[in-house]
Amino acid sequence: MKCPFCGEADSKVIDSRPTEDGEKIRRRRECLACKKRFTTYEVVETVPLMVVKKDRSREAFDRQKLLGGMLRACEKRPVSYKMLENAVDNIEQKLLSSYDREIPTAYIGELAMTELKKIDEVAYVRFASVYRQFSDLNTFMDELKEMLDNRSKNSEK
Repeated sequence: MKCPFCGEADSKVIDSRPTEDGEKIRRRRECLACKKRFTTYEVVETVPLMVVKKDRSREAFDRQKLLGGMLRACEKRPVSYKMLENAVDNIEQKLLSSYDREIPTAYIGELAMTELKKIDEVAYVRFASVYRQFSDLNTFMDELKEMLDNRSKNSEK
């Protein structure tokens, strides 16, 4: 770390502690050449997630956009905002822990449907109907039948 006073590259860390928000490390340093002290902050460098849309265009991942879509699916349902925030946190964590920096919308949609299925089946069906763009009533009914079959299998266990 270069000294802001004399430009020397060598310094030693005197004190190190996390900031109040816990997102950064505050370091007090002393220049080995001029003996002056200065403060530096260390932060985790993140590479932004890029979403690859159906038309192959790319845009930065926006958790508010995902949350908004899930909120619409849960309108007039007994689902708290906190539950949806936790679901979006889970999705975002899965995306960040993958090594891919470019994520297809299909994958994000599947993760959202998985989370909504755990929270509220009606919200799941609403989201799936928009996300999967059911072309007719038969494809919609097939999805519902699959849900009902899974429900009956789980209740038999």
